[in-house]
Order: sequence, then C-alpha cells, then structure tokens
Amino acid sequence: MKSYNLRFLPLFEEDLNQIIDYISLQLENTSAAYALINDVYETIKERLPNAESFECFNSKKERPLPYYRIYVKNYIIFYVVDGDAMEVRRILYGRRDWKNQL
Repeated sequence: MKSYNLRFLPLFEEDLNQIIDYISLQLENTSAAYALINDVYETIKERLPNAESFECFNSKKERPLPYYRIYVKNYIIFYVVDGDAMEVRRILYGRRDWKNQL
C-alpha cells in the first residue's frame, strides 16, 4: 500500500476558519464547531492511506491534477494527489453553489 504525506493549502485553512467562526459566533454553537473540526480531520486521516482509491470529481475546469471529494456532514472537502502527497485544498458548504467556487 502506498503511503501519502498530508499537506493543507492555506485556502483550506481559511475556508475551515470561516466555517468554524460562523458556527461558533453567528450560530452560537461552539460544541458543534469543535465537533466539525474533529470530524473533518478524522475523516481526512481515514482517507489518507487510500487517497487515490475513490472516484475523481469531474470538474468543468481543466486541471493538471484531478480533484477528489470527501463528504463530512454538510461540507465537501476537495483534495488532489500530487506525487506522494495528499494535498487538501478546499472545504465548502455543500448546499451552496460550490462548483463556481472551485
């Protein structure tokens, strides 16, 4: 089995911080925000050993590396495999027009 290093783009971190701020500050649900953080990172770690074993996301944009998706609650995590690295690029709310945000 191939092993992958894990990398996070700053854009993913910005997305996640905005989501957590919204949940904890606007919705005033800090426990849900912490639970989401835990779920996101646990799900990413579970995917890491098999990063390329899932269906690619068919993007309308031409991309040098195919995107993969992970669903966590109402959110979609997007990542690519670049050599020996699983690079997590975005996390977006699944009920918005996320296809235009990629």
